[in-house]
Amino acid sequence: MQHSIEQLNVKLFADGADIDGIRSLARQPYIRGFTTNPTLMRQAGVSDYEAFAREMLSVVQGMPVSFEVFSDDFEEMYDQARYIAEWGSNVFVKIPITNTEGETAIPLVRALVHEGVQVNVTAILTQQQIEQSIAAVAGGPAAYVSVFAGRVADTGRDPLPMIRSAVTLLHDARNAELIWASPREVLNVFQADEAGCHVITVTHELLRKLTNVGRDLQDFSLDTVRMFRRDAVAAGFSLAPRPVVARAAGF
Repeated sequence: MQHSIEQLNVKLFADGADIDGIRSLARQPYIRGFTTNPTLMRQAGVSDYEAFAREMLSVVQGMPVSFEVFSDDFEEMYDQARYIAEWGSNVFVKIPITNTEGETAIPLVRALVHEGVQVNVTAILTQQQIEQSIAAVAGGPAAYVSVFAGRVADTGRDPLPMIRSAVTLLHDARNAELIWASPREVLNVFQADEAGCHVITVTHELLRKLTNVGRDLQDFSLDTVRMFRRDAVAAGFSLAPRPVVARAAGF
């Protein structure tokens, strides 16, 4: 496994809703697209969904952007998706794989694909959901299938077999690409690349960690020790141990 950003084939999509961070990342050559969702938008203090989305589109320089519907009713999801899709040719509409009652959104995905809407089927965590989503988007306009590999891993399961299976299934659906969503660490970027995944979403925090890629581990160890010492001093920690009568050899 090569640990070099320059050698990656997987595309990095920045995942977030901080408009200043998005503006900065849009200027970076290693960022190839953007994603966001209602949770990230709420955490960033967004109160006007459409105003934020249109501002985001004005700064991403035509790169692909995914915005999510937020209704729980499939007919309203349809209307929202059609409206969001009008915002730009680089817009992909995120459709959750089910509503909150667990009812499948696959018929909605099929309808939108049939009408030429670029979709991003999201919140996928099972093999069945992968297969259904790929079948629903195959042969249509450009699309993404987002497998939440990080959440799969959070349950103690290895997501890599699922990712590799999705890559194989997507081989013949040339209009669609696989997204490794919700990564937990920098290593996931290289795992996604090795598995042949097309895209991985990376939070702004995780992107900052990419500066450690290829770093000398001995130097990293020393910096870690210095961090512990610096923080202990800054916190004003002190101890008053009893004098040791007999020290070990060399001390």
